[in-house]
Amino acid sequence: VVMSAQIKANSQVTMHFAIRLNDGTEVDSNFDAKPGSFRMGDGSVLEGFEQTLLGLVVGDHKKIQVPPESGFGMPNPANVQEFGRDQFAPDTELVPGLVISFSDAANTELPGVISKVEEDLVLVDFNHPLAGETLEFEVKILDVVNDDE
Repeated sequence: VVMSAQIKANSQVTMHFAIRLNDGTEVDSNFDAKPGSFRMGDGSVLEGFEQTLLGLVVGDHKKIQVPPESGFGMPNPANVQEFGRDQFAPDTELVPGLVISFSDAANTELPGVISKVEEDLVLVDFNHPLAGETLEFEVKILDVVNDDE
């Protein structure tokens, strides 16, 4: 009897996945596309999601609740920053919910969401849009390769 390979810390995993909000809104999915393949621990999948895959085998199809602590974290008030209205182009229509790309000191692109606009001040939220959300992680494991087997 050949046992299906179990997902371990360094497994190469090929799977379909979907991430949904509590209300069922789909954030991301590849069920209708080519499956994704990654190596556990390579950083391409959030560690909190990776941990839920350990021990699964080919053919497993599961829905897993991932709390914010294991997902995108909780919103950090320090990640909401004030900017002067004059720091934006005069023709930029600043409205709450607008996503603007900023460059940090290392010239890394950082998306920020306008959370509040006052006469001279603009509040920008740099928290991940999914921070604070409990997410449903649906996975269907298609292939697992372990180097040591």
